[in-house]
Amino acid sequence: MNRHMKVFISTSSFGKYDDLPIRLLQNAGLDIHLNPYGRKLAADECLSLYGDIDGLIAGTEILSAEILRSARNLKVVSRCGAGTDNVNLEAAAELGIRVFATADAPTQAVAELTVGLMLDLLRGISRTDRLIRTGVWQKDMGSLLRGRTLGILGLGRIGKAVAQLTQPFGLTYLAWDVAPDRQFAAEHMIQLVGLDELLRTADIVSIHLPYTAELKGIIGDRALSLMKKDAILVNTARGGLIDEAALHGAVKDGRIGGAALDVFEQEPYTGPLRELNNVILTAHIGSYAREARVEMEAEAARNLIAGLKNA
Repeated sequence: MNRHMKVFISTSSFGKYDDLPIRLLQNAGLDIHLNPYGRKLAADECLSLYGDIDGLIAGTEILSAEILRSARNLKVVSRCGAGTDNVNLEAAAELGIRVFATADAPTQAVAELTVGLMLDLLRGISRTDRLIRTGVWQKDMGSLLRGRTLGILGLGRIGKAVAQLTQPFGLTYLAWDVAPDRQFAAEHMIQLVGLDELLRTADIVSIHLPYTAELKGIIGDRALSLMKKDAILVNTARGGLIDEAALHGAVKDGRIGGAALDVFEQEPYTGPLRELNNVILTAHIGSYAREARVEMEAEAARNLIAGLKNA
C-alpha cells in the first residue's frame, strides 16, 4: 500500500467521540481529508470531492455509477454503517472498487433505540415533555409494552436483537422476511407469517429491512390500511421504506395509533410529520451510542486499510 494514498471521510462526526479511528488511518500513513460541510453530501459535492481519492469512508450519501466512475483513483469504499444500499454495487464491481460495511457494530445501538421508541410511543413520554414545556400539565393515559404482539419486518441482525431485548416483556412475536432464519425464529418462539397477516395482527410494527427497489414504499396506503387502529409503527432501518405522505394521512386521520421514525427519504427531514403529536422523529441517530459509534468507525477504518493493502 502506498503510504500517501488519499482518503476522504464523508461521515460528518467521524472521530468526534474518540480519535482511535483517525489514529488508525494516520498510523497507516494515509492522507486524510474530512467532510467540510458537516452533513450528508449531495451528489454534486461528491463529484467535486471524490475525483482523486484512493479510499472513501462513506456515510449514507448516494454513491451512484456516475459518482464512482468520476472517482478515477478510487479503490475502496468502506461504509461506516451496516448497509451498502446507497452504493451502486454493480458499478463498483465493474470498476474494481472493493466495498465493505460495518455489519455488526451498530446492531445493539439501533436495537436499543428501537425499544426506546416503542416505550416512548406507548407511554407518550416525548408528547408529555413537550406539553410541560408549553405550560400544560396533562396526564394522558398510556399503554404497556407487556403482552403486546410485535411484528418484525426483517429478521436480520437488528431485528433479531430487538426480539432478544424485548423477551422480558412477554411479547408475542411475528416476523416477515424474504429469507428468514427459521432456526432463530423457532428458538425464540417467533412465528413467521406473510406480510399482510403481520400488518393485520401486530400491535407494534418494527421495520428492520434493507432498502431495495423492490422494498421501496413497502409501507404505503395499502399496508397502513391493514394495520390496527391503535397499532404503532417504528422505522429505524432506512428512509424510503415508508411512504411518508401516506403515513402522515394515516396518523392524522387516526387510522393508526402513532409512529416513530429515525430515518427519512430526504434528510434532514422537514416534512409535515413534524406537526403530529403522536409521531416521534429522531435525526438518524440509530448508531449514535458512543460505544457503538467508536467501534463502528474503528471497524470502518480497519476495513479501509485492509482493502487498500490488497488493492
